Amino acid sequence: MVKTTLMTKSDYLKYLKKQEVYGKPIVDKIGKLNKFYLPLSEWIYSIYSKDFKTKIIGLSGGQGAGKSTITGILKLILKKKYGLNICVFSIDDFYKTKNERLRMSKKKHPLFITRGVPGTHDIALLNQTIRKLKQKKFRTVLIPKFDKSKDDRYRKNKWQKIKTKPDIIIFEGWCVGTTHQNNNELKRPINLIEKKYDENLKWRKTVNNLIKKRYKNIFNKIDKLVFLKVPHFNYIIKWRWLQEQKMKLTTKSKKTMSKTEVKEFIMFYERLTKHMIKNYSKISDLTIFLDKKHRSKKMIFN
Repeated sequence: MVKTTLMTKSDYLKYLKKQEVYGKPIVDKIGKLNKFYLPLSEWIYSIYSKDFKTKIIGLSGGQGAGKSTITGILKLILKKKYGLNICVFSIDDFYKTKNERLRMSKKKHPLFITRGVPGTHDIALLNQTIRKLKQKKFRTVLIPKFDKSKDDRYRKNKWQKIKTKPDIIIFEGWCVGTTHQNNNELKRPINLIEKKYDENLKWRKTVNNLIKKRYKNIFNKIDKLVFLKVPHFNYIIKWRWLQEQKMKLTTKSKKTMSKTEVKEFIMFYERLTKHMIKNYSKISDLTIFLDKKHRSKKMIFN
């Protein structure tokens, strides 16, 4: 049963109140609800209601673009207004363990010790999880969780338990839906990390080949992809730093990154992030354009 917009609005405002940090209020809350979140939710529902079978909605965008916040809002509206069962997870939750990345760094390339790029996710586990979530005879599904403050996967007793078959799966992540690059695009280093530690292009080529083969198979399972387009890559650094500060408050962890460490960390994501920003219209079904103040400005179907 579809509930009233009034009830949805009340729940939405309560949710946003919890998201506000450092005394910075989220402006134009009702305007965003009416202009972006309600139409986006209605679009997702229309996709589901064509055959009422489980649909996977991908949500992609650079670090700190606001994927988690938007995902939370969509989950709330789709659940409260449309009565749907919603399952949400991030590709980040499928990062390989620290030990697995250590082994990969010794076998493939030292840069794979750092989580982030394709190759540092457990694709077999991700594929298995999606298959279980969509199976007809549904049984409880465990979805891994990753502790970024410890740079390692949580133990199974802290994994997310999905006890009811989802109507909508929201699959979010910074590289969700990305495509591979042409080999010629890999030749010129894009930052200091590539120039200093990947002179022979082995890391870049390995990542690119994994996207082309293993990740493409995963992303092909997505029914529709939404992309959050930032105005410039430099804002990724700024917003990722804000995200790190928020994580420090919410997890009460002392093991968070400094601003300098964030800048260095983002270098691992830079190539693919810029590639996705440049090719967003080829990758996504719907693009939400963000301005310099982190506000949603317009929404375009590609």
